[in-house]
Amino acid sequence: MKKSIPRSEYPRPDFVRDSFQSLNGEWEFVFDDDDRGLSEKWYNSSFDGYDKKIIVPYTYLCELSGINDQDFHDIVWYRKRAVFERKLKDGRLMLHFGAIDHEADIWIDSYHVCHHEGGNTPIEIDITDVISGSEEHEITVRAFDDSFDFEMTRGKQFWERKSSGIFYTRTVGIWQSVWIEEVPPVYIRETKITPDLDERMIEIELNIARGKKAKVAVNISLKGELLLADEIEIINGKAKVKYWLDSAITLDWHHQESWIWCPENPVLFDIEYTLINQDDESLTDKVNSYFAFRKISIHKGKILLNNRPYTMKMLLDQGYFRKGLLTAPTDDDIRNDIESAKRMGFNGVRKHQKVEDPRFLYWADRLGLLVWGEGPSSYEYSRLAVERHTKEWLEILKRDYNHPCIVAWVPLNESWGVHEILDREDEQAHSLGLYYLIKSIDRTRPVISNDGWTHTKSDIITIHDYSGNRQELENRYSEIGKIIKEFPGGHALFAKGYEYHGEPIMVTEFGGISFCKDGTEGWGYTSAENEDDFLNRFRDVVEPLLDSENVQGYVYTQLTDVEQEINGLMTYDRDFKVNPDKIKEINRTF
Repeated sequence: MKKSIPRSEYPRPDFVRDSFQSLNGEWEFVFDDDDRGLSEKWYNSSFDGYDKKIIVPYTYLCELSGINDQDFHDIVWYRKRAVFERKLKDGRLMLHFGAIDHEADIWIDSYHVCHHEGGNTPIEIDITDVISGSEEHEITVRAFDDSFDFEMTRGKQFWERKSSGIFYTRTVGIWQSVWIEEVPPVYIRETKITPDLDERMIEIELNIARGKKAKVAVNISLKGELLLADEIEIINGKAKVKYWLDSAITLDWHHQESWIWCPENPVLFDIEYTLINQDDESLTDKVNSYFAFRKISIHKGKILLNNRPYTMKMLLDQGYFRKGLLTAPTDDDIRNDIESAKRMGFNGVRKHQKVEDPRFLYWADRLGLLVWGEGPSSYEYSRLAVERHTKEWLEILKRDYNHPCIVAWVPLNESWGVHEILDREDEQAHSLGLYYLIKSIDRTRPVISNDGWTHTKSDIITIHDYSGNRQELENRYSEIGKIIKEFPGGHALFAKGYEYHGEPIMVTEFGGISFCKDGTEGWGYTSAENEDDFLNRFRDVVEPLLDSENVQGYVYTQLTDVEQEINGLMTYDRDFKVNPDKIKEINRTF
């Protein structure tokens, strides 16, 4: 099998340092089907049982890993020996894993440094104090992902060997990039940026690590022109500051195209943070980031983007790839998906049951694509499931808050994991809890409580409707009363005790028209025989929604075919099934 080229781009592009060492590539690897590794101390350097090689960050179940084995191996071990590049006096070494599915233990030079649960969120470890004086160091990872655990946030990962229906091949172990960065003894830990378009103001929250007092220089620029320079006093390790940019710069605020972000005009402001040593005024940590003036709001039942009515014309995007499963083969593949969606006249995607790679969010920010952030669901309701789901959402919000492309959060989908939410108060309370938890951290974006049906408290009422009958769709969405009372898919739109209060309505899954162009056998919700038939069917499901005064937007199923699903606008290998300009024309995107 041809050896794949490992991913080497910067993994966290909204928080960039110069010190970056990729650890992607070939690692030693072994299955631990009998769960012997811990008792036999496979984390010791003396263990010589690693009988395979794997290309990180691809799961062993996919072709790009070099293994391509779809059998059940729920416990796997990784090992890599590497020389860590050191440039700073007294610098700290931070080891990063983008995501490990689902439970991870990590050792450095046989010292246990981390236990992490949650297969979709990042891991950061300060390994400085455990590395020995030797030049080469050893990283060992044990990953455990129970294929039959329905209380974990598993999303579309199937519990059988062969994918089927709406479920796809599993992911086990490391599936996002691994890297090392060196930071100064005192460094910038995190930032939170909240733009206020109406006030032309940004609020910045800063946290530093391993220090209480410091100064941080902040430089804001646009297209290479410095707009603002300031210094912030850090007290007790953190600071919050607001900048009203219209009084600080000469930007033409009357021309929105020069400074407001939208899919048609993705304007980004650059921001640089420099930590200043208060003892000698020397510059230490430096981080580069960006932000955008972008406002998503709801007024009198209408969705507004930057204070203007905006129709969201979106695609359901599973984020799967034939050779890499949940991991894109290359950064260019990520960018291509975004460019392809825009080429067909769509302005956004709903990332379905996946916490997407930060590189996707970066390209969506830079190229201009709206994103609904949706975390994976569990399939059983329990105290453990609630704990896992809640913890993961806290980590999702922390990682992705600053991305302007994200305009909505979707914590639950189609009652997965809350199958009795219609009339069970505890499951309704979990939906409400996630809604208000997200709102308590992010006041700037709408939250959809349970996408598709059986809503509790929700900022947008969303409907999944796979009817292929034009007349039926025109009739159903002609009046608000009909929309609220109908049961597409056999599900009530609201849980018992909840009702419609004038929220915007979107159809967030529809279409799903199967059309085979590459010989793949599979299914869709309806099927087309040829290109003309497909375009007619696509028109019949899209136009009733565009013509309805009661529908604020839609999410067509879906961007690409995925394994046995052949209902994408592109094949699994990203070839357009029909002329994308004709899809754009039907979307009425000019």
